[in-house]
Amino acid sequence: MSQRRKFIKQSLMGSALFIPGVSSIASPKAELLYKGEKPLFLSTWNHGLPANTAAVEKLKSGGSIIDAVEAGVKDTELDLSNLSVGLQGLPDREGITTLDASIMSGDGSCGAVAFVRQVKHPISLARVVMEKTPHVLIVGEGAKQLAIAEGFPIEKEELSPEAKKAYLKWKETSQYKPIINIENHDTIGMIGMDAKGNMAGSCTTSGLSYKMHGRVGDSPIIGAGLFVDNEVGAATATGLGESIIRICGSFLIVELMRQGRTPQEACEEAVKRLIAKNNTNIKDIQAGFLAMNKDGEVGAFAVHPGFNFAQATSQNNQMIDSGSHFKK
Repeated sequence: MSQRRKFIKQSLMGSALFIPGVSSIASPKAELLYKGEKPLFLSTWNHGLPANTAAVEKLKSGGSIIDAVEAGVKDTELDLSNLSVGLQGLPDREGITTLDASIMSGDGSCGAVAFVRQVKHPISLARVVMEKTPHVLIVGEGAKQLAIAEGFPIEKEELSPEAKKAYLKWKETSQYKPIINIENHDTIGMIGMDAKGNMAGSCTTSGLSYKMHGRVGDSPIIGAGLFVDNEVGAATATGLGESIIRICGSFLIVELMRQGRTPQEACEEAVKRLIAKNNTNIKDIQAGFLAMNKDGEVGAFAVHPGFNFAQATSQNNQMIDSGSHFKK
């Protein structure tokens, strides 16, 4: 667990006044606390707190729900203390930081980028793909060319001080063994709904630390890391991307909700299916899901304990610990 995450969690548990409008960490039973209340935002992990705040502020200032979910995760992309989102994230085994992101509207519009280098805000580039191209996913050098054409600043390619220090330490053994709830989870996924019931979602990450060069996880894959449908609901995922891709996790959850499952039931079913498809090494795999339906019900579930998320309305923003298949 990063020092920043420990600090936030301890502060939240110690005082609800540390961050205005934030309650102490709640139990999974609080998941329906905001049923029917709009707007509503859910974001993965502790960095979801400031991301939710940015999203709510964007809505209050007149932005759309797409503007809000973009603004929310952009906050995380700029967080220099976060080593798994943005250009400050830990690199691949070649010492290069590559980024993935996706964004989706409830009307089915979507865009994504993967294996992007030197772009500070991949989520904004994903939105360009959605709104200005006939495509859904653009990767690598093509994504960088699009960024240049659209006037995105191209940043100097160098590791942040913390990432460089960690990479040099890793190179001493070059052993690839992600630790659940630490190296393989810090994607931020956000799903939201405005006062009129319009929904959208966003997802952005630097991916697994020390991954093979060119590896892409679930975050930019529509239907895996993110899926949104105004007629039903929305879902996002976090954790080991390969395990989530194998079951099309976010799409699966939305379709289960379409068939009548609650968001919580749908998340729990997705976790059961993920375990069934990855049971040979499930003790080393963490994956968690967030979901909301069009009525404002929410759900969250993970393979192992340790997955938490931020839940916000226009008046409140709190952390909630999700349930898990394997109990402590």
